[in-house]
Amino acid sequence: MKKMSVPIRANFTGETPILDEQEFLLRISLECRRAERSRKRFILVLLDGLKGQPVDTTALLAPIVGVIRETDIWGWFAESTFGIMFAELSDTKPESARDTIVKKIEGALQQAGYEEGIAVSAYILPRDLNSQSTTEGPPTRIYDIREAKSSGGKGLQLAVKRAIDVVGAASLLILLFPLMALIALAVKYTSKGPILFRQSRVGQRGKHFTFLKFRTMAVANDSGSHQSYVKDFIQGTASRNTNERGEGVFKLTHDPRVTRFGRVLRSTSLDELPQLWNVLIGEMSLVGPRPPIPYEVKYYHLWHQRRVLEVKPGITGLWQVRGRSRTCFDDMVRLDLQYARTWSPWLDIKILLQTPLAVLGGGGAH
Repeated sequence: MKKMSVPIRANFTGETPILDEQEFLLRISLECRRAERSRKRFILVLLDGLKGQPVDTTALLAPIVGVIRETDIWGWFAESTFGIMFAELSDTKPESARDTIVKKIEGALQQAGYEEGIAVSAYILPRDLNSQSTTEGPPTRIYDIREAKSSGGKGLQLAVKRAIDVVGAASLLILLFPLMALIALAVKYTSKGPILFRQSRVGQRGKHFTFLKFRTMAVANDSGSHQSYVKDFIQGTASRNTNERGEGVFKLTHDPRVTRFGRVLRSTSLDELPQLWNVLIGEMSLVGPRPPIPYEVKYYHLWHQRRVLEVKPGITGLWQVRGRSRTCFDDMVRLDLQYARTWSPWLDIKILLQTPLAVLGGGGAH
């Protein structure tokens, strides 16, 4: 591999600066926000393998200057990884553009003598959870940073949040065990089927996990009506239904799949109690966005997907204490994104204290 000379992080063109790590990550984050709304995704190329070497960025970038446009942005993605952000891809398919860019960069580096030691990878951003391509997933580092410039202290806050989750979930499981045992018996003896309902849900960064609830429906039911209503709800064409309290809610009401005892559990939110186990093992948090079913995510716009990319899903959240099923889907997502931007241990505590009143009030519950 060709040796690189003295360490330098200077301008490549003399006009466009090479951004430091925090500034570059922030620019990627802002570009993700823009692309989510415009639906024009962009490409992040990473040159990895520079650890432990003196890096002359001018020498490194010189071979690929023909690939980089004046509007592209470059900077340090990590200590040993250099990044280039290719935005404004016009109408080109991002997959095709990605493959072309990687091929050109790899060819240019090989001709310049960098044929070994530098790994070139490319990611299409923002991430699309509905894509089946393994090359679509961006480095998780992007989603570790909500605000690159203000990331200091976040690690401590996350540790406090996790401590609240563990202590809270363990305490509630012990305290509510008698009630949960009675509910389990009632579920078992009022309808045929298992006590617990297990379902695949989409968690943080799109990872699937097994979601637990007390079963409220008859077994072997058809989910077609729910899928159809969810599609309309996400696309903003669903009509409000009237629940038992005479409220207009964005949910299926009088669902024939729900058992008589299941309606009691749903109206009181007691069917959610088994999710304390999901919290205890780290798949969920006490506070966060509700985890969607995979077929729901299929209808998400890119900006909707941020609700499951940036924070861990929760049992309760801003949506539960401020709107529940009375709000449209876009407003629900906005509340989830507001939480992702502003969360803190103190905000979690306030939401947890407001949740019992929201549950007892029953507003929007079904």
